[in-house]
Amino acid sequence: MKGSSVTALLAIIVVSLILLFVPSSHGAISCSTVIKDVSPCVSYLKSGSGMPPSACCTGAKALAAAASTTADRQTACGCLKSASKSLNANPSLAKSLPGNCGISLGFTISPNVDCTKIT
Repeated sequence: MKGSSVTALLAIIVVSLILLFVPSSHGAISCSTVIKDVSPCVSYLKSGSGMPPSACCTGAKALAAAASTTADRQTACGCLKSASKSLNANPSLAKSLPGNCGISLGFTISPNVDCTKIT
C-alpha cells in the first residue's frame, strides 16, 4: 500500500473506534453510517485541494439524504465533529465540502460547531 493509503486506512480505523464510544442521539442515523458515507473524503479533508473526489461527494449526498430529521442532523453533526477533531481535518476543506458537493447538511462541519443548536 502507498503511504497515503495506509494513512487514510488508519485514520478511518481510529475514527471508527473513537465513534464507538460517542453516544448517539435518538435519531435513526448512526455514527457508523456517517463514517461509512464520508470515509471516501478522509484523504481530501486532510490534505486535498480543489474539488472533492466524486466518491466523496457521493457519500456526502447519501449522508445528506439520510440526515432528514433534526435528531439525525444532530447525530451526524456530533459524529463529524468528533471525526474532524481526531483526523485533524483542514477546517476550510471541511467547511466547504457540502457546497462543493452541491448539498446542504444544515450545519457546518467544524470541531467548534454546537450540534445541539441544529434544527
